Amino acid sequence: MAAKKSTAGAKSDKDKKTLTKIERLASAALKTVNGGGNPALEIRARTLSNVSFNEKKRIIELGDKTQSREFFNIAMARKFMQTFLIASKCKELIQGQKTISIRQMYYVSKHTLPGSTENTFEDQNESDPIIEDLEVGIDALREELHLFANKRGLVVGPLVVNDAGDEIDLARMGRGGWGIPSICEEDNLKFVRHKAEFVLSVEKQAVWHRLVEDRFWDKYKCILMTTEGQSARGARRFLQRVATELKLPVYVLVDNDPWGLYIYSVLKQGSINLAYESMRMAVPHVRFLGMSAFDYKKFDLKPNATIKLTKEDIARAEQMKAYPWFKEKKWQREIQAIVDNGFKMEVDALLTKNISFITEQYIPKKLRDKDFLQ
Repeated sequence: MAAKKSTAGAKSDKDKKTLTKIERLASAALKTVNGGGNPALEIRARTLSNVSFNEKKRIIELGDKTQSREFFNIAMARKFMQTFLIASKCKELIQGQKTISIRQMYYVSKHTLPGSTENTFEDQNESDPIIEDLEVGIDALREELHLFANKRGLVVGPLVVNDAGDEIDLARMGRGGWGIPSICEEDNLKFVRHKAEFVLSVEKQAVWHRLVEDRFWDKYKCILMTTEGQSARGARRFLQRVATELKLPVYVLVDNDPWGLYIYSVLKQGSINLAYESMRMAVPHVRFLGMSAFDYKKFDLKPNATIKLTKEDIARAEQMKAYPWFKEKKWQREIQAIVDNGFKMEVDALLTKNISFITEQYIPKKLRDKDFLQ
């Protein structure tokens, strides 16, 4: 995909602030060099030991511990150079009012150093963490650096949005739905009007398609979205904005296994890797609708709806029980029930009852009985 021009036209105030932050980063390093010193970057460490759970806000937050990245240090010089290289390219993007993907940034910034066989980046696994370091280092979001990731996530329902000047009715998107943009900030995406009573986010696209075909969103007046697995930043930001700005309750439907619970928990209080963005991505009051480990008996499911737990599943469940955000008795009971059952269940397994069981009975009963965890 080629670079695309920003719809913003002239630089916005946000762009000007971001440029100032990048220039301050360069100026500080230059001042140190001119003074005969060793230029260094202080970046907050994105490690588990520097992450904590804020009980009051109910989100994961990044701490104040920093890692120094010095130029005159063989172990750090490469990352020091890479950070300034990415910062320079982001400055060019903002000045030129263009936006590219993080994949494209890898190619734009990759080259062989003159007189050597050394590349600035060997693969994208090197450049992506540097982008995140830059976000933390200058306190600027990826979107403010004019970078985006590939979009992932679909939505349909009684909501009209303005996407970069185009008004779109999400109730008229057919069976394919509307693709959630990778950048869902207020400058690009605005909510025009809605008639929704709640939001239902499902893990899998296949389940979302089942609900769309049965027009669940129309019958129950909800915004129906899928994160298509672990949610991308755009989907998380979209959900957070819908929840806070439209003041709608949010329900999440994921597989009954530790990995599904983790997908839910990331939506709820953020992730460890992106703890510095929890305030704009987490939805602390999101409700876990299912699948619950207790649904097997509650809905009279049969053995053909189950999959035997692996050693990795059990180990992951034990890890999750130790998370502070899952310390409450109701969550400990839920996670332990997965282990005690000895099996996991996919949401798709509800179709063993009948094709539209999930639409006509499972979700309606859950909502009616207020059978959810929070």
